Amino acid sequence: MQNVNIQTAQNVNIKYEAASIGDRIVAFLLDAVIRIFYGLGLTEILRRLDIDLPSSVIFLILLPALIYHFWMEVFFNGQSLGKMVLNMKVVMLDGSQPTFMAYLIRFLFRIIDITLFTGGVAVLTIMINGKGQRIGDIAGHTTVVRLQGKVSVKRHELIKNMPETYQPTFDQVTLLSDKDISVILEALETFKKTANRTPVSAVEKRVKEILNIDSDLPSVKFLYTVVRDYNYLTSGLVQ
Repeated sequence: MQNVNIQTAQNVNIKYEAASIGDRIVAFLLDAVIRIFYGLGLTEILRRLDIDLPSSVIFLILLPALIYHFWMEVFFNGQSLGKMVLNMKVVMLDGSQPTFMAYLIRFLFRIIDITLFTGGVAVLTIMINGKGQRIGDIAGHTTVVRLQGKVSVKRHELIKNMPETYQPTFDQVTLLSDKDISVILEALETFKKTANRTPVSAVEKRVKEILNIDSDLPSVKFLYTVVRDYNYLTSGLVQ
């Protein structure tokens, strides 16, 4: 199993399980079947309706299949239908949400990675690269990871090796409950598994309301700090 370490802008290191070459090939084949059925289905419909359309119109009708991977990843958060089935998605190496340009670069490099050399270049690059990247991923600063692997944030891991001189940043965290901390950890776990920032942002807003504090710390770093402070202040380490 190949892992990918991603250093986020909040200086938090996240370890993902890189999608295997086998899984990526299976996802590609599933997507290929979907595209083929789309093309064949439309062709059969036009044949039965006996409609003679200009080549330009036919091209537009088939365009969704031709740019399938691009628009699927743009509109479905880094996933095609094949990736959904295999529980994989495209992520940026800095932990941020892939941009429109990143998806476009990945798509354009498919010509070299997959089309011209029937996937040989992609497979070879992924094997050599060590980060689960084909050339398109390298150019777009992306990779493909698995989402089903259990990635958890455990409370004791956040306070182990904590220096004796540790100073809590937010003394108000004692107003939180163990249930509140569990919700925070769940949001952080979701971010680590899927790179989805929505739960993190929602929990951050709620915690700031409860504690009546304002902080300029980035969302993920803020929540990690809250958990560490809570564990420190409630763990008996404070004399």
